[in-house]
Amino acid sequence: MEPLPKGANFVRAKTLWEIGLHIAGNPATPYGGNRDMVITVGSGSGAAFRPSLRLATGSAILAEEVAKGDGVDLAFVNPSALLTQAYRGVGLFRTPLPVRIVAVYPSWDRFVFMVHPRTGIRSLADIKAKRYPLRVSVREDPTHSTLVLIEQAFALHGFKLEDIESWGGRLVTCGGPSDVRRLQPLARGEIDAVFDEGIKVWLDAALAVGLAPIALEAAEFEAMGRLGWRKVTLPKARFPTLARDTDTLDFSGWPIYANASLPDAVAYDVCAALAAREAEIPWEKGTSTTAVHMGRESETTPMDVPLHPGAERWYREHS
Repeated sequence: MEPLPKGANFVRAKTLWEIGLHIAGNPATPYGGNRDMVITVGSGSGAAFRPSLRLATGSAILAEEVAKGDGVDLAFVNPSALLTQAYRGVGLFRTPLPVRIVAVYPSWDRFVFMVHPRTGIRSLADIKAKRYPLRVSVREDPTHSTLVLIEQAFALHGFKLEDIESWGGRLVTCGGPSDVRRLQPLARGEIDAVFDEGIKVWLDAALAVGLAPIALEAAEFEAMGRLGWRKVTLPKARFPTLARDTDTLDFSGWPIYANASLPDAVAYDVCAALAAREAEIPWEKGTSTTAVHMGRESETTPMDVPLHPGAERWYREHS
């Protein structure tokens, strides 16, 4: 398919898309600010725009709006585990929501609790027991999915991230995982711990200055698993300076999801659109680059939520 559909209307639509990307992608905009986008397909031929399909990026709790069925029709979330919480009605969500997967963008990632051995901390329980004044690097966006994971893990031991500050520690906040506000003080030895995902851009730097991953206990993995956080391996094969393979929590997969009530034909057409335009999709390096893969369980596309029936039919017909 042509990168841009024929017709002046789509030149105008593409121009608006580029404007939106530029404004939402302003590096000066803090995480939690106006960095998300809604794409609405519909008809603008009258005095008022008549929406037909609304697709959005945003935080995990956007699932509440998708579940209502009167706002966003499809949403994109990172990682898969948070959609699992919406489906199960656990963690962030009080009741199960009628969400279904349409596609999962393939992404390989892990969440790691990294701490320097000089602190004497070897487990999550030690963080509370020792009350060490950790200088810990975390995300600045208070709604970020990593902070959800951290608080859910800490809750197993009856404390919160903010308690570290009450013990004399400091939260060294950053935007993305490769933010200089993390990497520069990390290199100077001014950070004792990093709790984050996006490990391909910061884990080696943390290992180089002596930080090591905390290994969770079996009971912690079990409790986090009930919330949707899968136990997976952080492999030495990918990170040669690791001492050994370490069990940690999965942060893979970016589901595109909808309400179960979305018409089957719409979900089917979305899958077909992904396939037709897969050459235009900015795939993560080292993952599959085909739309068919987006409906299959794999290491990069974990799926603990059912496929939408319309999407399931498309993948079945194209497998």
